[in-house]
Amino acid sequence: MDIEIFPYRVLGSDTTEALLNDLESLEDVKRTVIHGPRFPKGEATLPPKYRERRVININGEDVVLQVKTARIFLEITMESTIDEIEEICKEHIPYGFDINQDRSNYIRKQQTVTDRIKYGDKELPDELVGMTDQYSTFDDHVKIIKKDD
Repeated sequence: MDIEIFPYRVLGSDTTEALLNDLESLEDVKRTVIHGPRFPKGEATLPPKYRERRVININGEDVVLQVKTARIFLEITMESTIDEIEEICKEHIPYGFDINQDRSNYIRKQQTVTDRIKYGDKELPDELVGMTDQYSTFDDHVKIIKKDD
């Protein structure tokens, strides 16, 4: 099952990093996708304390944060995990959020024409399905973080 975490405000880099680390520490979380507007191109001219585009560390791996976190999509298997997710969100998002599970799938599970155009007819691993953007290079927009098994 997929759920959507919808904060009432766009999250900053520090909040995103802390929240994702806690969410990724849950055993039942299979995939995490963050969604939001891209950082402005002129951000490099801002003083360092106002820059949000930076490298964050998730489960020991460095990830370049390229969007303001407006939504977080999680793939989980047990409905009971939602209670744990809600507690984590209460800790990191004090100004409020919604957890939506209205749709059966927020993250695509089957290959589409766009996937085939981007990657060809080769077999695509399950964790890459739904991660395509036909206008960008894959390495620029997707970071796969492996969980310790």
